[in-house]
Amino acid sequence: MQFTSERRLDDTVLEREFTLGEIPGILWTPATTSAPAPLILVGPPPLGLRKAYPRLVARARHTVADGFATATIELPGSGDRPRLPGAEQALADMRRAMAAGERVGDEIIDALVLPLVDKSVPEWQAALDALLALPGIDGPVGYSGGVISIGTRLAVVEPRISAAVLFAGSFIPRAIFEEARQVTIPLHVLLQWDDEGNDRQAALDLFDAFGSKEKTLHANMGGHTGVPQSAGDEAGRFLARHLK
Repeated sequence: MQFTSERRLDDTVLEREFTLGEIPGILWTPATTSAPAPLILVGPPPLGLRKAYPRLVARARHTVADGFATATIELPGSGDRPRLPGAEQALADMRRAMAAGERVGDEIIDALVLPLVDKSVPEWQAALDALLALPGIDGPVGYSGGVISIGTRLAVVEPRISAAVLFAGSFIPRAIFEEARQVTIPLHVLLQWDDEGNDRQAALDLFDAFGSKEKTLHANMGGHTGVPQSAGDEAGRFLARHLK
């Protein structure tokens, strides 16, 4: 891991951009700390870190204020990273189906989402290795964000993650429903009831499939980006309860 920039935000948050091989990322930590901080991995939307930055830094300010170190990485195929093979065609097929008012088929969803999950999850694990090796950062580790299929896979394969906040609102491949049955960590799932691009029933079915004994579904009226602050606050309390 190589840090490429550093700045303070309001004298309370230290923001450092880094690269891990070809992967860009951002780490936010308390500007002053006397003890190692637990870590939250923030899953970004597939828009690129530059476009998503205002939303990401707003979330980071809250988690750092709660005493967490917080990190995100650029997803494969996002930002300036090379596009995933077949992703452009799958995206075009998805948009064509939605414009025609048709159901987006399983083959399109698999082609669009599974390559992203397969590549991004090992990258998250490599980032976790590097982050936990830094002074001032320690476990336990939480995950917060979307794409929900990435968070589901991470919850299955990464034992260092103790709890997760998952954002519904993306297409879900068939295979992820089976993987969800293997998830056992505490979960807090956020769902926007009127999300225009989300298959609400698929999100509900995925929640039902999760094998966790402790799982909460927090649904709110509104579109994809309309998550109310109260829902974010409740998710923060969930992470604090399980990671501190």
